[in-house]
Amino acid sequence: MTIVTKKAPGSVADVMVRLVDLLQSKKVTVFAVIDQAAAAREVGLELRETVLVVFGDPVAGTPVMAAAPMTALDLPLKVLIWDDLGQTVMTYREPVRLAEEQGAPAEVAARLGAVGVLTDAVAAG
Repeated sequence: MTIVTKKAPGSVADVMVRLVDLLQSKKVTVFAVIDQAAAAREVGLELRETVLVVFGDPVAGTPVMAAAPMTALDLPLKVLIWDDLGQTVMTYREPVRLAEEQGAPAEVAARLGAVGVLTDAVAAG
């Protein structure tokens, strides 16, 4: 399993908004935005700013899950946006490699590669 982390300019909230806006502009479904730090505060606990964005495109993901059903454990895709000692970062599991490890053919797994392009765009500001 490969974990990818990219620095992104702005606050966690700013980066989350940029990512969600970009996903929506590309007609990618945003299933959930989970503010984990806010959830922690609601029960009296502290957590650095941490937001999980869950998203996907059935056109890309369905063939992957059809070819390798276990990939459904990692789909839809997720990007964690969090504060790492004052620097906002985005972290995600590299989905193409995950799909290949679960037995999806490379040409099918490649359908998930857009997450790298999308996060690069957000990281560029």
